[in-house]
Amino acid sequence: MRALDSFEFPRTGHVVRNRLVLAAMTNKQSHADGSLSDEELAWLRARTSFGIVTTCAAHVAKDGQGWDGELGVFDDALIPGLQRIATTLRDAGALSLAQIFHGGVRAPSRLTGSQPWSASAFELDVKDFEKPRAATHGDIARTIDAFAAAARRCADAGFDGVEIHGAHGYLITQFLGTITNTRTDAWGGSLENRARFVREIVAAVRSATPEHFLVGVRLSPEVAEQGVTLEDALQVTRWLVDDGVDFVHASNWDSFRAPAAHPESDKPLTTWFREAIANGTTLIATGGVWTTAQAELVLDHGADLVGIARAAIGNAQWPVHAAEPGWEPQRPPYSPEHLRRQVLSEPFVDYMRRLPGFVTDE
Repeated sequence: MRALDSFEFPRTGHVVRNRLVLAAMTNKQSHADGSLSDEELAWLRARTSFGIVTTCAAHVAKDGQGWDGELGVFDDALIPGLQRIATTLRDAGALSLAQIFHGGVRAPSRLTGSQPWSASAFELDVKDFEKPRAATHGDIARTIDAFAAAARRCADAGFDGVEIHGAHGYLITQFLGTITNTRTDAWGGSLENRARFVREIVAAVRSATPEHFLVGVRLSPEVAEQGVTLEDALQVTRWLVDDGVDFVHASNWDSFRAPAAHPESDKPLTTWFREAIANGTTLIATGGVWTTAQAELVLDHGADLVGIARAAIGNAQWPVHAAEPGWEPQRPPYSPEHLRRQVLSEPFVDYMRRLPGFVTDE
């Protein structure tokens, strides 16, 4: 089974023991000040049979916090907790990635104490939407610096690398989208200008971290409500590869469908990204993988590594069981007791109740 084979990152030589990645997932288990909790560390420790373990999205600046219980990477005071994560994962044999992000318009004022800001001021038909102010040049410069400083903290803490979160509608996506970015300066207009923000972040992160440190970006193939098309995402991928990222993470939601832009295509989303990456840069693909057969299929589609997300919530030891002939992961609905056995704390169990049919009533 190829999913259980080892893999080596070409530039750095980092070797992972299998091709399975615990994808970053919101879990709301951190303390209110952004510091690590014992519960969040236990959740990650329970999943160290994955070749790579990724933290939840962690905000690089106080004005970028997206939700309660979010891990922070915005201050040196948080390094001891980050070091606990990195050390725990390394000692268990997993490669560690910290996912770093800024929420932009999705950083509510009730958490940050200030009006959200984004690439531009815009309106979206979204529940509890707060209209953002347009970013100043100072906002852009300090946030690029904040990503670099956050990555440096992760490196100092002992992480193997960072995943810059450019997917799922957060600040970087807001700069990429034609609906959320209507600027007419060097940060808006053409795709080249709209992609300048993420490319400058990558360059700053690279400059702030050691040579052997892994730097990658997670991208959504399409974000229609913000004006990000598949063609845009693929071109940004090409530019990031040219810029020297170690990996691109395609966040497909459903890895087995055709793109919305090409519904007649028999080519799945992962393959579109693979074809955009011509020089062998590592491709991670996540979305809808539950079974070992599906993981193998994503590899067949061109991924080097396969992200496992919701299936890993209810099956903490997914990679261990994947080696057992005929094994099928347990699927939702999950009882709260089952999720507790999978090392979810009460805030995480409650958070998963938002998904219809994921958690049963006790």
